[in-house]
Amino acid sequence: MPKPRILIVDDEERFVTTLAKRLIERELEVVVGVYSGKEAIEEVRNNTYDVIILDVKMPGLDGVETLREMKKIDPGIEVIMLTGHASVDSAVEGMRLGAYEYLMKPCEIDELMEKINGAYELKTARDERIRQAEVRKMVDRRPG
Repeated sequence: MPKPRILIVDDEERFVTTLAKRLIERELEVVVGVYSGKEAIEEVRNNTYDVIILDVKMPGLDGVETLREMKKIDPGIEVIMLTGHASVDSAVEGMRLGAYEYLMKPCEIDELMEKINGAYELKTARDERIRQAEVRKMVDRRPG
């Protein structure tokens, strides 16, 4: 099974570097880490990711606004929101906007891996259903 392409978004550079190393040790494909919502939106606009790990509290665009913009670009992307500052409002808003999960920092790497795997399975299953529907449409349109 292919590995999910992961983008880590957090304004704390050390957190990004450490998390990327820990995920790579578990044989995941961490493509890149960025340090702001604006950079994350640019990444999603220019590249394909399966799962995004997104910090909620960041200067400039916060995680909720970043999620909103990323979903406009790629509605099928799965986003796991992380925060060290629990807020029911941001959790509810994140889930309403289509976040896969909302976790507190620090979170156990095994719990995060479980959520990444679940998000990736959901995305690949949905992508496959979409692909099959498109194939059926093409077959139905064939003269014959």
